[in-house]
Amino acid sequence: MRIIWSTVLFSLIFPLQAMTTIVYPAAESEQDIRFADVMEILQLALELTKPEYGPFELQPFPVQLTESRSRALLKQTQELDLLWSPTSLQLEDELLPVRIPLRKGLLSYRLCLVNKQQQQRLQSISNLAELRQLVIGQGAGWLDTEVYRYNGLRVVTGPYDDLFAMLARDRFDIFPRGLAEAFAELEVRQSTFPNLTIDEELLLYYPWPYYFFVHPSNQELAERLELGMRRMIANGSFNEIFYRYNHTAIERANLPGRRLIRLENPHLPTSAPVADPELWFTPDTWR
Repeated sequence: MRIIWSTVLFSLIFPLQAMTTIVYPAAESEQDIRFADVMEILQLALELTKPEYGPFELQPFPVQLTESRSRALLKQTQELDLLWSPTSLQLEDELLPVRIPLRKGLLSYRLCLVNKQQQQRLQSISNLAELRQLVIGQGAGWLDTEVYRYNGLRVVTGPYDDLFAMLARDRFDIFPRGLAEAFAELEVRQSTFPNLTIDEELLLYYPWPYYFFVHPSNQELAERLELGMRRMIANGSFNEIFYRYNHTAIERANLPGRRLIRLENPHLPTSAPVADPELWFTPDTWR
């Protein structure tokens, strides 16, 4: 009897918390390794907030989704609980952002995948007017496309995996990739497309913070993610994940030796926390 009453008393003081299932977008292909670090951040942010919000499980959406399809699904249904995306005025009007830049805004800096036979053309490119001579490849539904077109650049779009074959066949001239993405993506596909390489001349820049987004009705999940990431920043794990995934790519990119071309991002909300240096990567403070 004492054991029974002790169990009842414990359950009243420490009630069992229900398991929360959080559905996230599945990768666009089996070779899509772009977001391993984002998944690690998501996992740890949720782990660090279990005392307040309880246990959780992460489940990928059962089918592969493009970025545009993920955004549409999260806005229209309850089948998806969150996504990660570059921010925009429209997206922040439709969804609820967690305004801590994933990867410390590193995706603002773009290297160019290029066909080796075309690489010499880039040696003469030093400003935006000259960059407009080239055709850029981008994924279907990617928000970057709007940035490039706003800056007067020509863009060809296609499914993510197809873009590498399209570049190898000269369907376009350059495939700008996030500084942390370019080397890993090329390594995975080098044997299939040996004529692709990373240009050593150019560095494109436009402010491009990636956030977690949730449905506006899911304020609790937004608060949980922000609390978890703030704790990660405080205990150093946020920076640890950033440097572990990105240190080698940043070193290999040789940023001081590149010609920087700045583009405008007309879709950057004024709410972006640009004044907080703790949240951002900058090449001049690296090391």
